Amino acid sequence: MAKKAPRRTAERILEVSLALFNRFGEPNVSTTLIAAELRISPGNLYYHYPAKDELINSLYERYQKALLPLLSAAPEVRDVEDAWFFMHSLFERVWEHRFLYRDLGDLLTRNRRLETDIQAVLELKRQAFRAVLAHLEHTGALSIDPEESDLCATQMVVMLTWWLSYEYARDPRHALEDAQAQSALLRGARHVLGLILPYLHAEPREHLRVLLQAYQDPVPDTAAPAESA
Repeated sequence: MAKKAPRRTAERILEVSLALFNRFGEPNVSTTLIAAELRISPGNLYYHYPAKDELINSLYERYQKALLPLLSAAPEVRDVEDAWFFMHSLFERVWEHRFLYRDLGDLLTRNRRLETDIQAVLELKRQAFRAVLAHLEHTGALSIDPEESDLCATQMVVMLTWWLSYEYARDPRHALEDAQAQSALLRGARHVLGLILPYLHAEPREHLRVLLQAYQDPVPDTAAPAESA
């Protein structure tokens, strides 16, 4: 039974690291802070993860394991409702590991393995979006030529990958807090799917517009307070 303890400790380290990275940003979280949050010694943490990059790489592996099966399901998208569910599911995976996207540029300059792996994942995303567009065309939902399909797929990847950076730039203090998850996911999914609207035929275009409207993030009340007499 004692042999299972190291595995549990390693998993706890990953879970706490992920929560701290997501909340404060990876550059702002030290291994000392992680150890303190876990109430273990820094030496115990280093036993499992001798360097911070190893923590990051392990979390990235987790993210890949959750993401890749979803990307492989792209050929199953047959209509705009499938496309909406697929896109929302992608944003959920991104949100769960949002520190990667908030600090992506910084991470890539410091982590050679991540630099290599992220390029492969970006290409897999592009292929998945190409597959979504191809199957929507096959079912008669849209018309798009190969060159435009490649361009649209790349635009979708760019928006998916950097949407949370945009959210963070808009509101650095609150955008990536857990309470903002649903709003951020809805906005991201709506804007990415909005890229295919021009290519949809009339009926599926209207259907997608209805879906996007139904899942629109409520606009906060920004009315100015009444002036006092």
